[in-house]
Amino acid sequence: MGGHLALDVGGVLAAVVLLVALLFAAMTVRRWLFVRGGGAVECSLRVLAQGGGYGVWRLGIGRYKGDVLNWHRVFGFRRRPRQVIHRRGLVVAGRRTPEGEEAAGLLPDVTVIEVRDGDLTVELAMSGSALTGFLAWLEAAPPGFPVDLPQHEP
Repeated sequence: MGGHLALDVGGVLAAVVLLVALLFAAMTVRRWLFVRGGGAVECSLRVLAQGGGYGVWRLGIGRYKGDVLNWHRVFGFRRRPRQVIHRRGLVVAGRRTPEGEEAAGLLPDVTVIEVRDGDLTVELAMSGSALTGFLAWLEAAPPGFPVDLPQHEP
């Protein structure tokens, strides 16, 4: 009887290892599909509640597609974006560096910007080069697109 139990435990363990490997491979292929088309950057996002509360930071990939930034979670399987940020009427409300425990949960050397898109207010944490690209995308808006950018700090 002890031999059958060991065989069953070994089979279950092998199935779990195989499942984890398949999930990792699926997430890797998904990420590659997002990045291969260009216009994709790593950035963390958190939604700010209407009452001033903070959500949880989520690591993701932002992908520029025309006049929207589609944000997808890194650890997920959905093809549809979790958040869609529209360039038209976008307001960048501020820029700051991560503080305290917040910095430990984010990628190193990121800048946090607060972005308002209608009723949606989010914070994006991105590297310096990703932030430069984001601001260039905003400034490249077609004529008639109201975009509000903060003044650059010296």
